[in-house]
Amino acid sequence: MYTATLTSLAILKVNIDQGRDYIDYLRPFVLQVLFDSQPGKASDQQVATQIQDQFGLMMPTRTIQIVLRRLAKKRTLRRHHGLYVYGDLPDPGIHPMRSHAFRQIEAAVDGLVKYAHRTAQLTLDKAEATVAICGFLSHFDVSCLRAFLRNTAIPDVSGHQDVHATLVSKYVMHIKEEAVDRFQQFMVMVQGHMLANALLCPDLAEPTTYSGVTFYLDTPLLIHGLGLEGREKKEAVDELVRLLRHLKGRIATFSHLRDELVGVLRGAADYLDNVQHGRGGIVVEARRRGTTRSDLLLLAGDIDVRLSNLGVEIRRTPEYATKFQIDEREFEAILREAVLYDNDRARASDVNSVRSIYALRGGTAARSIERSKAILVTSNAAFARSAWQYGQNDEVARDVSSVITDFSLANVAWLKAPMGASSLPVAEVMAYCYAAVQPSTKLIDKFLKEIDKLCASGEVTERQHRLLRSSPSTYTELVDLTLGDESALTHESILEALERVTEEIVGEQSEALSSERMAHEETRRRLDVADSALHRLRDKMYWRCVRRARLATAVALGLAGTVVGFGGLVQSAAVGHWVGDTLGTETTRIASYLHWAVSAMSLVGGCSLMTCFRWLYPMVLRRLVARTLPIDDPDVPPRSNGLGDRLPLDGGAPGGDDAH
Repeated sequence: MYTATLTSLAILKVNIDQGRDYIDYLRPFVLQVLFDSQPGKASDQQVATQIQDQFGLMMPTRTIQIVLRRLAKKRTLRRHHGLYVYGDLPDPGIHPMRSHAFRQIEAAVDGLVKYAHRTAQLTLDKAEATVAICGFLSHFDVSCLRAFLRNTAIPDVSGHQDVHATLVSKYVMHIKEEAVDRFQQFMVMVQGHMLANALLCPDLAEPTTYSGVTFYLDTPLLIHGLGLEGREKKEAVDELVRLLRHLKGRIATFSHLRDELVGVLRGAADYLDNVQHGRGGIVVEARRRGTTRSDLLLLAGDIDVRLSNLGVEIRRTPEYATKFQIDEREFEAILREAVLYDNDRARASDVNSVRSIYALRGGTAARSIERSKAILVTSNAAFARSAWQYGQNDEVARDVSSVITDFSLANVAWLKAPMGASSLPVAEVMAYCYAAVQPSTKLIDKFLKEIDKLCASGEVTERQHRLLRSSPSTYTELVDLTLGDESALTHESILEALERVTEEIVGEQSEALSSERMAHEETRRRLDVADSALHRLRDKMYWRCVRRARLATAVALGLAGTVVGFGGLVQSAAVGHWVGDTLGTETTRIASYLHWAVSAMSLVGGCSLMTCFRWLYPMVLRRLVARTLPIDDPDVPPRSNGLGDRLPLDGGAPGGDDAH
C-alpha cells in the first residue's frame, strides 16, 4: 500500500507543479470519445457513458462536465441548446498507442508464462501471470523504474513467502541482463501500472472523510431522487448519494422539506389534467410516462417509505434558538433579488432550511466540509449563491457555506475517494492509462525525483494523496463550492429539451422581428424625409414655372396689343399716309387687317386682352411644367403649397394674384 501511495502521490505532485491537476488526467479520455463520434453534440452524461464503455473508467457526470467546460473555455467545444457542440477535433491517439502498449504488455506476460514453464516447471495462464506481475509491481515498481532509467539492480526477493513474487523477480532480473527488448516491454507494463494506480487509486483505504457530517437534501433534489423528473436526474442524485455514503456521510432531509414535498406532489396531481396550467417538471414527466393522478397521490401518502428506500432519513426541523438565529429578513431580501419563486411558501421554506443549518452548527465555525456538521444540498445555484453571500458576514458559514450545490459536492466527494474498480481487464486498463499519458523518459525521470524527495522526507500518507487529488486549483474552479453557473448538462428528456429550445427559438424570432420592424420604421422615416425634400423642390420649381408662364404670356400679349394699337392708328388718313410713306404700303395693309380682325372678335365674342391672357397662360404653363417637372400629368399640380391650397394652373395664385 505504501509503494502504491508513494507513486500515485509523486505523479500527482509532478502534474500539479506543471500547472495541471487531477482532472486534467481525464482530458485525453474525453477528447478521444468526442473524436470517435465527431462532428456532433454531447452531454456530460453521454461522455461519461462512452468513457465507461470504451475504457472501463467510471467517472461522475459532474466531473466530466468540468472537463467539458475547460475545453469550451479553450474554444475546443462550444455550448449550444444545453449541449456541447464540436466539429473536427485532432486525434488524441489513444487507440493506436493503446494497441502498441497492449502488445508490449502481452509480450511481457507471455515471457513470464514461458519463463515459469522453462525454469520452474510451473504452468501459468495469462491471467495468473498478469496478477503475479501486478502483485510484484505493487511493491517494487519504483525499483524497476530506477533499474530502467538509472541501471540499478532489480531487487532479489528470493525466499519471499509469495512464490509468484519470487518468480517475477527472477524473471525481471533475467530479461534485464539477457533480453533487453523484453525488459523494455516489461517497463511499459510498469509505467502503465503506476499510471493506472494514480488514476484509480485502488490501494487507498476505505475513507471516512465525512463521518461527522449530515447532508440535507432540499425539495428539488428529493424530487429528482424519486425519479419524478426523469431518469437522468435520478441517476445524478443516486450517484451523489453513493459518493457521500462511500465517504461515510449521512443523508437526510428536514421534516418541513418532507411536508413541502408532499404538497408539491398533491399540487402536481391536481394540475395533471390541466393542459393550460400544468407545465411543471413533475407534470411533464408524469404525462410522458402515463402516471395518473392517483399514482401521485399514493406516492405522497407513502413518501416516508420512498425516501427511506432512497437512503434519505427524515429529521425534525430544529427549533428556533435565539442564540443561533439568523436575520431572516436580511436573507429573504437577498433571496428576493436572486431567486424567482413561484410562491412565498417556497421562499419561506428555503429560509427555514438555512436557519436550521445554522442552528445545527451551533455557532461553531466550519473550516472545512469535514468539520461543518450540517450542510444543505441544492440543485439551485442561485439559492446556494445567496446563502454564500449572506454567510460572508458570519464566521459560522464564512469558509463553508450553509448551502452547497449538488454539482460542487459531487465533484469534491469524488476527488476525495477512489474511482472504483474498472470493468475492463487489468492489462487493458494499464494500456489505456499508458496511452492517455504517453509518458516520456523525461517525465518518468521527474516522477523518480519526486519519489526520492518523498522518501527522504518520510512523509507519505493517504491524507496527502487525497489532498492533492482535490487540489486548490480544482477548488478554485468550483468557485468556493457555490458560485458560478453550475447547471449540469445532463441528457434531457425530449419534452424538456423541446420546450426550452422552442422558447429560445421564439425569443430569437421575436428579437429578429423587432429588429426588422425597427429597420423598416427607420427606412420609412428616411423615405418620408426624402419625399418631403423632393416635393419641396418640385413646388419651388412649379412656382418658378408659374412666374415664367405669366411673364411670357404678358410679353406676348403686350406685343400683340402694340401691333393692334398700331393698326388702329393706321386707320387715320394722316397717320396712314405717313406710315405708308415710311414703312411701306404692305406693312400698313397688314396692320390694318389685324386691327379689323381684333375689332371684329371683340364685337362678336367679347374678346379682350385679359381673355386672351387666360387662354394663352395655361398653355404656356403646361408646356413649361411638362419640360421642367417629372410628373405624369402636367394638368395636375404636384401638391399643395403647404397652406392647404392647391397650386393653380388657371392663371391665379392662392390667396390672391400677389401670393408669390
